[in-house]
Amino acid sequence: MLSPQLLRQIRHLQLRTRKMVSDVLQGSYHSAFKGQGMEFDQVRDYQLGDDIRRIDWNVTARMNSPFLKEFIEEREVTVMLVVDVSASGTFGSVEKLKKEVAAEFAAVIAFSALKNKDQIGLILVSDQVELYIPPAKGNQHIWRLVKEILTFAPKHLGTDLNAGLNYLNKVIKRKTIVFVVSDFQMKHYEKNLRLTARRHDVIAVPVIDPREQELPAVGIVDLKDPESREMIRVDTFHQKTRIAFQQYRQQFLQKLEETLRKDGIDLLWLYTNQPYLFQLIQLFQKRGHRR
Repeated sequence: MLSPQLLRQIRHLQLRTRKMVSDVLQGSYHSAFKGQGMEFDQVRDYQLGDDIRRIDWNVTARMNSPFLKEFIEEREVTVMLVVDVSASGTFGSVEKLKKEVAAEFAAVIAFSALKNKDQIGLILVSDQVELYIPPAKGNQHIWRLVKEILTFAPKHLGTDLNAGLNYLNKVIKRKTIVFVVSDFQMKHYEKNLRLTARRHDVIAVPVIDPREQELPAVGIVDLKDPESREMIRVDTFHQKTRIAFQQYRQQFLQKLEETLRKDGIDLLWLYTNQPYLFQLIQLFQKRGHRR
């Protein structure tokens, strides 16, 4: 049984994301994620100027008159959310935790799929697959997705996207739109991400907090890794320490971006201290133009 406070939180998230989808996002989503192909509809009489490559020669031979094949776009799209629920998502130095930003973004995609009558499913992953919800449609299904993303308590603390990507490729056979929402704070995921991108249309969504990019000069602090539980004492007054940390993070994000671009994977950065709707619309519009 959900507490009244949690129910209010879910309702607020639904109202906020539904408004975002209804106001500005829906058209961009539709153009970005049209059907994955074309399917046969009917044949009709050939008309002057029609593309002769679409002539149905079997019907033409039987009817002794040229007939043309007509196709319609395969409308239904399947979307999968692969969401990292490891312990690093509990970090946040501003208004929202990383996991809260990830949950809101996933809800935006879910409600966009609902409005577009698309199927959507969910994989929650820590260092193993914690939850799988198969793709489906409808308000009740979206309600369940949003509730699980927002309230799920993982059994494990660590991060291993490979577990989620391997599971996705086993259970989802048809080409699918895949959003991978994570802070990508792990090693050796590149091969599986590349293999997934060959089978599916992958969009990587790194979630970043500004305090992960640079340390403030606040003296000696104890930093704890939420996944390994390791502690380290750092003198943040030490300028070389702050510079080294900043350079490390810049290199980490640069390598992440280079890896994704090289593999042809679209990228959308989520920051806990910045709105993302405009960047999401830009991504959808860019994808729409590519089509």
